[in-house]
Amino acid sequence: MALLIMSSCTRNPQIKVVYPETRKTDHKDVYFGKEVADPYRWLEDDRSAETAGWVKAQNETTFGYLSQIPCREAIAASLTEIWNYPRQGLPMKAGDKYLVWKNDGLQNQSVLYVMDGLEGEPREFINPNTLSAEGTTAVGSLSPSNDNKYVGYTVSVGGSDWKEIRVKDINGNDLPDVINWVKFSGISWDTNGFYYSAYDEPKGSALSQKNEYNKVYYHKLGTKQSQDKLVYQDLKNPLRYNTAYATKDGRFLLLVVSGGTSGNSLAVKNLKQPGSDFRTLVAGFDWDYMPIGNFDNQLYVLTNDGAPRYKLVKIDPTAKKPAWETVIPESDDVLQSVSVIGGKLVAECLHDAHSKLYIHDKTGKLETELALPGIGTVAGISGDKDENEMFYGFTSFTTLNDIYRLDVSNPQPELYKSISLKVKTGKYVTEQVFYESKDGTKVPMFIVYKEGTKKNGKNPTLLYAYGGFNISLTPSFSVSRMFFLEQGGIYAVANLRGGGEYGEEWHKAGTKLQKQNVFDDFIAAAEYLIREKYTSSEKLAIRGGSNGGLLVGACMTQRPELFKVALPAVGVMDMLRFHKFTVGWGWVSDYGSSDNEEEFNYLLGYSPLHNIKPGVCYPATLVTTADHDDRVVPAHSFKFTATLQEAQACDNPVLIRVETMAGHGAGKPISKAIEEEADVWAFVCYNLGINVKK
Repeated sequence: MALLIMSSCTRNPQIKVVYPETRKTDHKDVYFGKEVADPYRWLEDDRSAETAGWVKAQNETTFGYLSQIPCREAIAASLTEIWNYPRQGLPMKAGDKYLVWKNDGLQNQSVLYVMDGLEGEPREFINPNTLSAEGTTAVGSLSPSNDNKYVGYTVSVGGSDWKEIRVKDINGNDLPDVINWVKFSGISWDTNGFYYSAYDEPKGSALSQKNEYNKVYYHKLGTKQSQDKLVYQDLKNPLRYNTAYATKDGRFLLLVVSGGTSGNSLAVKNLKQPGSDFRTLVAGFDWDYMPIGNFDNQLYVLTNDGAPRYKLVKIDPTAKKPAWETVIPESDDVLQSVSVIGGKLVAECLHDAHSKLYIHDKTGKLETELALPGIGTVAGISGDKDENEMFYGFTSFTTLNDIYRLDVSNPQPELYKSISLKVKTGKYVTEQVFYESKDGTKVPMFIVYKEGTKKNGKNPTLLYAYGGFNISLTPSFSVSRMFFLEQGGIYAVANLRGGGEYGEEWHKAGTKLQKQNVFDDFIAAAEYLIREKYTSSEKLAIRGGSNGGLLVGACMTQRPELFKVALPAVGVMDMLRFHKFTVGWGWVSDYGSSDNEEEFNYLLGYSPLHNIKPGVCYPATLVTTADHDDRVVPAHSFKFTATLQEAQACDNPVLIRVETMAGHGAGKPISKAIEEEADVWAFVCYNLGINVKK
């Protein structure tokens, strides 16, 4: 890219902000004898005209501020330019055909094509862009039937977690079958229909009402949803996720029941025995049991029971006394996933937060390690139990998503598809460091920057993390991030406790009454970057979404002087009430609950909303959320913003950007993604004093 210094992106004169007035009430709640004020409770009502008016006024203030940043349009143009590149996903084989997602560059949603063979002419199969004018209707999961005659897929509108299940035949013809009120469900085929999970139609707000009584159904093709067979429900325990999977050979139906985001029970029904009922294999929610497939009567399950870094076991559920047998034992690395392809076990492991890939035979014997191009992440695996052909993707901070193809019986990977950008990604350095947290724990962090960058304490830096729900942050590519790196920025990713980078022990060390470890790890990452002169507090921005939004909110209220810019996205900010909306109850396994006195006191100690103090200078803050976010409802961000605006004691702006017809993040159209990223980077560049280059 040619370089053009735009000196007009400066802070002189500084943009002044006048915040809209937010009505306060004297509302208080009492927890275990302690009064807790909640003066902006009314902002929880997502259907009220007053809340809509508040959102409108806040957006006008925010976009008024952003419109005055001179380099904003240049940033949008730059992002549009580098985002405009052709790309595709992993091919998925369906009989003698292949399904593949492709995007010609700036299409709001990628288009699914079908091909007769890998070299066949792509024919449009599903084009989500035709489902809404603004590109806000997205297609999620995809599931070919076992006989490859049909393809089931999910559709969501405006970014909502609510899905419809629809069906096409393999020739692209729509079937009349439509399933509504589906959430967090797969499509598991068996004979002439499929299993799915759904809720009853909400009687209140579909976007904020608590979701209860998840049920499993079987839908027979050609019938109405009202005729679907109820397979499983639990009327005694409304706060459960219930999911059914049928093995591809039609032998077993597996029932996975969880009470939150970790730990599940496992039951099985023998579909070869008419009239048989579910047989419990594992009760309770202490450990994870993830079925990955079967070989005849042997059911293979990935678990952390007795193996914090996971192992693969097998069991014969038809035996009178089923016994578990280890197939792939626990190792020093985390066993992330296992796929059954061509009679082999393809295992992805995590070593210091980056991927390794192995092929085992079905007894667990290691046959080969597939050499990856560098420190990065296996970005998906595609293959079938009965086919030797396998595809996998590889991504890193500087690799988009190279796709490899191989035969698992003779694994010699060949590069099937590689994509390049206009930006020269080879001129960047990725290093991994290990720093000490407050309690002495060694925490890994990736740091990415342009070759030749000097450690002089003057580099604009963005620190990103998540730290929760056993989710691992591994190297991945971001078009938007490349813009920041092109400006001489440094990008850092800290692998905090609470995540899954080192297994269940690492995860548990950042949950419930140990959640402060996560914030300490993040603060220590910032201090390391400053101490080692990558940057300074005046040049440091922090960013995180969802649980990562909580992370940013907690750290900016605990150490406001440490950061110049804070970017909490779709964050969990009210730790006393998160479990009262949609599926927030499922997070109690990680956070605890204000219904428990000990946990209430701990949550109150770090809840971002409740730890904002008047008279403090907080970082320049841009909160981002969306009106259709029905996972972390936007009321979290609304109340946090109103409280922070009232308390702010310096000129650093506190703004909120509320996207319309968008949700928690999945399925966001490219046009909206570019607009939002342009606004975020304009805010960062302006407040960190970056002269934008194009």
